[in-house]
Amino acid sequence: MSRPAVVFGGPSPEHDISILTGLQACRTLLDSGRDVVAVYWAKSGAWFSVDPALEAVDFADGVPRKATPLRLVAEPGAGFMEKRKPLDVSPVVVCCHGAPGEDGTLQSSLDLAGIRYSGPGAAGSALGMDKLAFGAVVEQAGLPSVPRRLLSVDLAWDSVPPYIVKPRFGGSSIGIEVVDGMATALALGASSVHLQDGAVIEPFLEGSRDYNIAVRTYPELQLSAIEAPVRAASADAIYSYEQKYLSGGGLEGSARELPAVLPAHVEQRIRDAARTVAGLVGVRSVARVDFLVRGENVWVNEVNTIPGSLAAYLWIDPPVSRRELIDDIIAEAEQQSIRRFTTAGSDGTALRSAGAIASKLG
Repeated sequence: MSRPAVVFGGPSPEHDISILTGLQACRTLLDSGRDVVAVYWAKSGAWFSVDPALEAVDFADGVPRKATPLRLVAEPGAGFMEKRKPLDVSPVVVCCHGAPGEDGTLQSSLDLAGIRYSGPGAAGSALGMDKLAFGAVVEQAGLPSVPRRLLSVDLAWDSVPPYIVKPRFGGSSIGIEVVDGMATALALGASSVHLQDGAVIEPFLEGSRDYNIAVRTYPELQLSAIEAPVRAASADAIYSYEQKYLSGGGLEGSARELPAVLPAHVEQRIRDAARTVAGLVGVRSVARVDFLVRGENVWVNEVNTIPGSLAAYLWIDPPVSRRELIDDIIAEAEQQSIRRFTTAGSDGTALRSAGAIASKLG
């Protein structure tokens, strides 16, 4: 039986939530008798091997006690190294949320090291994290997408406020604000640490409601029940980070309508769109696709390629236990081909005929 590693944490605003997702996966594997290696990615960017039976509070002040330093070496035969010896682990269950663990950066490093891992590859991960590019791909596929533009001083837009401003690269509602006009949006874009890598702006769809559905790809593509997060009347205009993760005991305990009550034809539109999105992004393992619905209108909002708690709480119909979900994630990753790179065509001919470099400098 394979010895999986669960990777969580990372220098991301979603660091803490990633720890919770990772520890849940570790505990599930331990309870099923699996030998699992817990790899903690600290806020500093450093790597550590930690006890997979730790609790969340053990990470509240940073690197837990008795953590063993590791290095991630992105070259064949290396990977996660303890001193000079690579850890004998495969596959890696990626439980990181947000950049750089969910946006293709970590995935590229694992590809270079020749390590199998869960979740989409580098390209799909990058697409899922980029709200602007993702929206454009969804539109090109003929699906209704939330109309979204890159926030810039040159933006000429006839949409009526209020607007929603979001980080172009990010998730978990962190850094998202509702603003009353373009001037406020631009000021926010210039001042918010969460928008420093770019921001998108979209109309605030008054009266719409969030609906989410999970997709898993092994042993076959399956869709979960649809959930509708429930917000108190006094809550924010958007489904915020605080409502998702800090109320009701965390994501699993947040108030929700599950399964959501929807007209059959609206539910079918969500399911059909989720299948299409899974193919567009190259979803692998488990993902969550988020929608906005208002009356008969359904918009694709975003995709979370590594969802909080691995979206285990959504699998009530069909019923899939957390253990089955994670076992299938590992089984699928074990069957993935290690990414291969080729130097075919690079035979030195261009170098031998190039002449002196100085002659090419003009």
